[in-house]
Amino acid sequence: MKTISTVFLQAVVVLIGILALVILIRVPLTEGRATNLDLLSIYTDPFILYGYAASIAFFVALYKAFRLLGYIGQNKIFSPESVKALKGIKFCAIILGTLIVAAGVYIKIFHSKEDDPAGFLAICIVTTFVSIVVATATAIFEKLLQNAIDMKSENDLTI
Repeated sequence: MKTISTVFLQAVVVLIGILALVILIRVPLTEGRATNLDLLSIYTDPFILYGYAASIAFFVALYKAFRLLGYIGQNKIFSPESVKALKGIKFCAIILGTLIVAAGVYIKIFHSKEDDPAGFLAICIVTTFVSIVVATATAIFEKLLQNAIDMKSENDLTI
């Protein structure tokens, strides 16, 4: 039963990755100012390229979550590899939040006076909050798991 749930969660992580990839490919084509542009002009827009570069942290975090679920499925949750995976997820969440804040600040300062950036800034605020929550939760889990590993190794040394 435990392996079925971890395999299911790994499948969910893969589906999230596929959905994010589809969104990254499809959304620039449907944006309002992209209607009169060719494909090269759409995908070489600096802001679109920034979004692709920032998404690397998201996909690395998904990969680390997939690996962590693999460790759980193999019953290796109390291992240094699990702590390392949680630490990687935490750093990816911090990096992603920082990059989202940077994009929001850039849009706020340099947006066209005819354009209203309120929607984009609202999305920046929400996604930054989600990144902060993920980073905080993984930091707590990382600390708890490290304490459990330390206690386990201490108990193994005791006769």
